Order: sequence, then C-alpha cells, then structure tokens
Amino acid sequence: MASWLLYACAGGMHMALLATRASRNPADWSDRELLRWVLRNDARAWNELIRRYRPLIYRCITKVTLKYAPSLSSADLDEIYADVMMQLVREDMHKLRIYNPARGTKLGSWIGMISVNAAYDFLRSAGRRPLLDKVDGILDPHEECDRTPLDQLIEKERWEHLNTLLSDFTDKDRTFVELYYQRGMEADEIAVEMQISLKTVYSKKHKIRAHLVRCLQGLASAGDSPIADLAVA
Repeated sequence: MASWLLYACAGGMHMALLATRASRNPADWSDRELLRWVLRNDARAWNELIRRYRPLIYRCITKVTLKYAPSLSSADLDEIYADVMMQLVREDMHKLRIYNPARGTKLGSWIGMISVNAAYDFLRSAGRRPLLDKVDGILDPHEECDRTPLDQLIEKERWEHLNTLLSDFTDKDRTFVELYYQRGMEADEIAVEMQISLKTVYSKKHKIRAHLVRCLQGLASAGDSPIADLAVA
C-alpha cells in the first residue's frame, strides 16, 4: 500500500513537472506573459514576439504603403520593419512599457499602431528624398523642405478622420487638438495660449488620447487608420 502511494505521488509530481515544462514553451504564453519576459530581455521571448507579430507588422506596413506608394520595393518594406523593431527596443523598450492591457487594447493592436506610424513616417521622408538627391553640396539641416503631394494627402486624410472622431468634443478640446497635434506646440505654450494650467494640458492630452484609443478599437480598419499613430504619441 505504501509503495503504491509512493508511486502515485511520484507520478503526480512527474505530470506536474511535465505541465510546468509545457507552460514554459513560449508559443503557449499569453500576451501578458510574453510581454513580461520580453521586458526582462529574455531571448526566447523576443524570438516568440517576432514569430508571433512579424506577419502582423508587415500587414500593417503594406496596408499603408499599398495605398500611398504601391511601387515601394521589398527592401523599403524591410527598412520600415527594421524601424518598428528599433522603436520597440529604443529607450529601454519605452513603447512596450507604456502599453497597458487594462485599457482593453490587445498587444497586437498596440504593435500594429506603432507599425502604421512607422510606415507613415517612412512615406513622409521618402517623399523628400528626390529633393535631397538633387541638391549639390551640403543641405542646410534647418531649412524646411517643401511639402510633397503625398504629405498633403496624408495630412488631409488624417484631419478628416480626426474631426469625425472628435465631433462630440467641446470647442476648447478641439482647439487643444489643433494646437497640440496639428501645430505641434509644447505643453507650456498651449497653457499660455489657452490660459489654462499645465496640469490641465496633460489632463486634456490623456483624455483625447484615451478617446482615440477607444474609437480605433471600434473600427474594423483601425490597423491602417491614418491617425493610428496619434493614439500612441
């Protein structure tokens, strides 16, 4: 009887050990578990993150590039992908650390918005490359480049989408959006312009960004929305 109990206990421990080993397979991790190990710089976790989200990143990139620049080469797409990965690790993985699953956003949606932002940034810079190629000598880095038709198209679509999503906002909130997102003013400048406290500026920014996240989650095409980047700005 004692030997049978010993065998049963040993068998139970063996099964528990197998279950523990199985749970250590990165492919079985939840997004939250995966992120926790990624933030610890675990090599297996990074390999799993790439395996799990590489196709998504490329899908988000190509949705943008096929719409605005279908002639981009695969090398260009790879360059955008590399930039996305750099953004994920830059500044001690800041963009991954500020991801908050409690807000209901999936990790894939968060990475997708970062990817869309990177694609738009690449297209804006690519639109200026012909100008740079034609310049002889050194280009003044402080000289503002002319806006390209691509810049104008992207910005037009961005503000059409943003105005639609903010249709129920007050006039003051709309003014804040114009100053912060469109004009790119600093927080202290906005406080002076709107005659509000610096604390209110940051509060409004948080409120508007949270609203954008909620709206984008409700859109089937949120992955390639022209304003997806504003939600993670």
